[in-house]
Amino acid sequence: MGELDRRQALRLLGASGAAAALASGLLPGLARAADGGPPDPVAATYLRVLLRHTRWAEQQFDPATGTYPARDFTFAVVLGNAVLLTRDGYDATVAGIDRETLRAHTLATIRRFAASNRLAGGAEWGRKLFFDTTFQSYFVLAARLLWTELDDTTRQHVERITTGQAGYTTALGTGDDPDSGSWTPHGLLGGYAGDTKLEEMGVYAQSLAPALAWAPADPRAGEWRAAFGAWSRNEAGLPAADLANPRLVDGRPVSENTATNLYDTFLVENHGSFGPHYQEELWRTSGRNATHFLAAGTPLPEVLTAQPNGELLWRTMLLMTSDAGEPLMPMVADREHLYGRDVIPLAFRAQVLGDRHAARAEADLAARLEPYQAYPPADRITKFSGEPKYEPEARAELAISYLLHEWRAAHGGPVVPVSGREFDAHAAGVADFGPEPGLLAHRSPAAWAGTVSKPGFVKFAWQPRHDDWLFVLGGANPMLLPATNLAVRERHATTYAKVRDGFDGTIGVLRFDSGYAALATLPTGAAVYASSGVAAGEGVLDVHNLAMPGVPGLDGDRTYTAAEGTVTVKAAAAPTGARTDELTFAPVTARHVRMLGVEPAPQYGYSLWAFEVRAGDGPDLARAGTASASSASPGREAKYAIDGDAATRWAVSTSDRPRADSSLAVDLGAPATFDRVRLSWEAAAGRKYRIETSPDGLAWTPVATYPVPDLRSTGGRLDVDGRAGIVVSGPNPITVAGDRVTLSDGPPAPLLAELYPEPAGARPSGRRTSTAPAVRACVTDGFLVLVNLSGSAASGTAILPGEARLYRGEQVLTRDGTELSYALAPGEGRIEPPRFTVRGPAGVKAVVRDASRVELTAPAGVLPVLVAVTPDGGRARPVLLPPRRTVPVVFGELRPYPLADRALGATTFPADPLPPGMSSPAAAVDDDPATAWRPGPDGRMVVDLGAVLEVSAVELAWTRGRVPGTTVETSLDGVAYATADTGPARYVAVRTRWKAGDASLTRLSVRT
Repeated sequence: MGELDRRQALRLLGASGAAAALASGLLPGLARAADGGPPDPVAATYLRVLLRHTRWAEQQFDPATGTYPARDFTFAVVLGNAVLLTRDGYDATVAGIDRETLRAHTLATIRRFAASNRLAGGAEWGRKLFFDTTFQSYFVLAARLLWTELDDTTRQHVERITTGQAGYTTALGTGDDPDSGSWTPHGLLGGYAGDTKLEEMGVYAQSLAPALAWAPADPRAGEWRAAFGAWSRNEAGLPAADLANPRLVDGRPVSENTATNLYDTFLVENHGSFGPHYQEELWRTSGRNATHFLAAGTPLPEVLTAQPNGELLWRTMLLMTSDAGEPLMPMVADREHLYGRDVIPLAFRAQVLGDRHAARAEADLAARLEPYQAYPPADRITKFSGEPKYEPEARAELAISYLLHEWRAAHGGPVVPVSGREFDAHAAGVADFGPEPGLLAHRSPAAWAGTVSKPGFVKFAWQPRHDDWLFVLGGANPMLLPATNLAVRERHATTYAKVRDGFDGTIGVLRFDSGYAALATLPTGAAVYASSGVAAGEGVLDVHNLAMPGVPGLDGDRTYTAAEGTVTVKAAAAPTGARTDELTFAPVTARHVRMLGVEPAPQYGYSLWAFEVRAGDGPDLARAGTASASSASPGREAKYAIDGDAATRWAVSTSDRPRADSSLAVDLGAPATFDRVRLSWEAAAGRKYRIETSPDGLAWTPVATYPVPDLRSTGGRLDVDGRAGIVVSGPNPITVAGDRVTLSDGPPAPLLAELYPEPAGARPSGRRTSTAPAVRACVTDGFLVLVNLSGSAASGTAILPGEARLYRGEQVLTRDGTELSYALAPGEGRIEPPRFTVRGPAGVKAVVRDASRVELTAPAGVLPVLVAVTPDGGRARPVLLPPRRTVPVVFGELRPYPLADRALGATTFPADPLPPGMSSPAAAVDDDPATAWRPGPDGRMVVDLGAVLEVSAVELAWTRGRVPGTTVETSLDGVAYATADTGPARYVAVRTRWKAGDASLTRLSVRT
């Protein structure tokens, strides 16, 4: 804010209270509760966490300079300090420092780094778009909170930084920042495959926001505003969506957007994988930017509350949300559980946009912050990541989130979160994001599941109760498949949507060189894993096991129950991933001993601080030996594993990190007798390995293996800590070894596992007999799962004993159930819900056409047959079947799922923000006759069918009233349209000449 603007803001506050308000950090657009305390419980949590986090911040303070350091932008802790210093309730005992000392540290740091910023004439930091401007944004806001305590020179520096950055950024036009290296937004064209440019465009916009907020009367502000709008509107650009939206945002139509920053399934990808943190970046930068405007009392640019395609991106986020309110991360490992960083996108959506579902997620995340912060290393709020700059960044964004709560309290009162049940119902859904992103996802109210086929991250993921601390989901950690680097040769993905099929579900089938594997996910939260036996040790589930009181399940151990009994595995003492293994064995005499890897740590392979060889409590025999290794990183040679120095270590070479059989060997110099080895691992701790000995270093004999199972079961059933139940059908045993579950611990073998989001108890196996050897059949929670694990078409029958449930297709009643006929294409999977139940004699044939119609044929005989037909969830109806006659039974009141309309549940455009007078076009494809699309003046809508289909007809149904003139258009790419209602198309558009009072569109149907 320029001096004139600042004086105007003071006058708006009133002369009597303005100076005091600014002195206390109460900026024109912010207000605190009347009692001076936090405005709501979530905000109160943020203040407590900031107080405790101050202990970490003060550990970084450099007494030599009298400031927080420039290293990793640590000086950005001043924003959290500024919030604490200007709010009531400061507690020196919790913070670990008295208030006035913190104030002195903070002001000294602001003075130094305001002067050392390049834009103020310094040479230490600043101006560089990546990543200086992010921390510059925090820094400027901190200075504004403490404005009246700054000297005039420092204020001038801050104002020069603010306006100078805007001038520098706009001078770049749409070009790259020469100081930022390879970081580029690719102009306003963007990019999405491999590395989306949403984040990059957000950084360009973010560098402009402080100047627009604090210096809106600057003569250059119009130029800044235009650049800010262009970068912001294009952040989530997708031509097929944008071109369909004439809505003006900050005076410019969305249809003028030029960027392609999203996959057409509304997914972003960074650094070669789907990382929901980057999906959230749209609202992370919006939160940073909005706080400047709100604090300055300057109106928000419209784009911050009307972001093109923002709501469709949010739907993707909802689909991935864990029980902690942050996204599950099936591909990226090093950004999991960064709770401090994940707050601000939710706070922005909840407090600025008023999104009650985001408020639920924010409250859930806030509830985890304090237990998380207390876990070692204590006080930090971004553990489990190697990027030091995340810590000051998270502190700043937690402070911003607090300020957003204060603003909301003064502008409409608190946003009341929906209930957890409402959130789960709203977030439920399925999506196939396509083979390039490599993600097929399903969030039910009881679980999250996904088939991931992205190279390097191949897995079948499942998290019961959306518990982000049960199974280890991220990055190169395997799930069900024993490794994530298997090459996928074919991908078959099928989604079932409630609006079209009557239920949500997915089935993903992957072909590998060694066979097929599949995962079917059900609306109950259960899942079915089926494999032809693609590798040894299949069915892997790694379990988080930590002592983090306050987080459900993390009480310091995990309990596993099988037919053979119960075992409790204690949490490892070290929180960093390091581990010490001591393996004992019968005394052996040998000259050589080695660790031979079987399975490396997923990210970094193998690395040992120490390799010790002993006889009982005797001396370490390895100290006098000579070490060698299969490979080593520079400065991490084999010798450092036996030098007795706890600060040196051996590590495999970078190129060998994925290699399983890396080894470290020690030549003792002469034959010796020993009975144990002790391995002290770095975080790259081998998952599996063998200890072998040799007389000559050529012929090796195994003497011990790691891990040693804590539990081995052949009973086919395992309960995991009361939080998940698994029923297994296969020849190999189930084992629990430390924090790893293996459902088929042995050589490659066929496997079928049913995964339940609650203990399995005495559940019988749902495995059913199939006459085609390659076809697996299973009935789980009443749903029939069929999957062809072969490259050839397969047909046959599935034997389904028990109550005579009827599934789509042809089946015959038997004395103890039914026999269902099937025909499956190569690699095809199907999920069939029970549509009817029939009671009648053996030999009755039933052909289920859909959920409302079944055709029954009596067996051979001379007398009529009486049967009872009950539709799923309905009432029984008696039916008399004449001999050898087919009788159709129709329940006209039921929807005839699966429905043939290809538009049902499809993505529609325009999405938010909608043009004036238009309601959401999604109402025309929701299968609800009570909802309808109101086009608005000459409105136009588009339906994305998801793939190019051969359209045979487009049907429109309207409410009562005058039907407007309409034109149906089709397109292959969402860019070029032609007037047509048949032929190949992915996008179908309806253009209207609608006027006020005309009818609305209740249904747009597409037939193929």
